[in-house]
Amino acid sequence: MSKLVLIDDEPIFHKIVQMTIKNSELSKEATYSFDGEVVLDYLEEKQLETQSLPDYIFVDLYMPMFDGWDFLNRFQRLYKSLQKNIKVYIVTSSVNPSDIDRCKLYPFVINFISKPIMKDVFDQINYA
Repeated sequence: MSKLVLIDDEPIFHKIVQMTIKNSELSKEATYSFDGEVVLDYLEEKQLETQSLPDYIFVDLYMPMFDGWDFLNRFQRLYKSLQKNIKVYIVTSSVNPSDIDRCKLYPFVINFISKPIMKDVFDQINYA
């Protein structure tokens, strides 16, 4: 069973993902956060403990304070020292082509997913 972390500033989106993955094989163990900085602190602390690290991180790009870009930039400095290959997915309402292109510059970003996210997206990730 895989572990998933969702970083998004919208509580309703947390609830939507909770309900969506309940019927998905992707993950039964999920953590929801409004603050990507807290997640990064945790990853730094647990970087050598593979069982403590998530398999997937879903992050929104545009959030107040510490946004998805801040997360990606800090994660880029961290990801090579992690003892697990964490797959990062961008989940955002942005459809701006420059955002998509910019995300491709991060080697750990697997995909750019536009909201709303549906169960078939999780199913595709699970079987990829």
